Amino acid sequence: MCVSRCLHCVGLSLIPLALICLLSNTLLLLPELKTNFLLEGHVTREATWATGLWGGGFLVLISARSFLQGSRIRGCWAFRKQMLYQLFQSALGLLAAAGCSVVSLTGLSQGPLCLYNSTSGLTWGVPLEPIPDHPHSGYLYNHSLWFGVCLEPRNVVQWNMILFSLMAGASFLQVLLCAANIINSAVGMIMGHGFCQNQVNPVLV
Repeated sequence: MCVSRCLHCVGLSLIPLALICLLSNTLLLLPELKTNFLLEGHVTREATWATGLWGGGFLVLISARSFLQGSRIRGCWAFRKQMLYQLFQSALGLLAAAGCSVVSLTGLSQGPLCLYNSTSGLTWGVPLEPIPDHPHSGYLYNHSLWFGVCLEPRNVVQWNMILFSLMAGASFLQVLLCAANIINSAVGMIMGHGFCQNQVNPVLV
């Protein structure tokens, strides 16, 4: 059946995307693969919000598990009830993934928290954040700022760029899949279990 197959495919597709979000956010919390920056509070703010762990990660995995289980439901009323449940699960997954995507893009645009040379000496801050009312002032548009500005953690600019980009891309795909599944679940709830099944029903005389 079309609806069940779509539900199953969406569930399977969400799993690797959720794992990407989980792994990316975990690595963002561990610059240089060390715990001391996290323990000392020297980790980029958007990474500490952990939307890749609870949003694009665990909540999306819960939705994916529900989609895989719901694709095996049979029976007219049980199926429609399950599709209503999948509708809410899809909305939950969409909101969680959207939150992860927005936070990831924000973290990417603002730049990392790092130790840098300021006018008052070495200090921890966000030296690469864009200047208000100057849309092209951020470090993303100036490759020369990727090296030399942040002293610690080492290579934190590239580290954050890669991981936030991965997390933003994965969570955006999750949003698209959950949005498609909202439509799919609504169709299944309205049309029922027999939608897309080529059945010839006997005519009762």
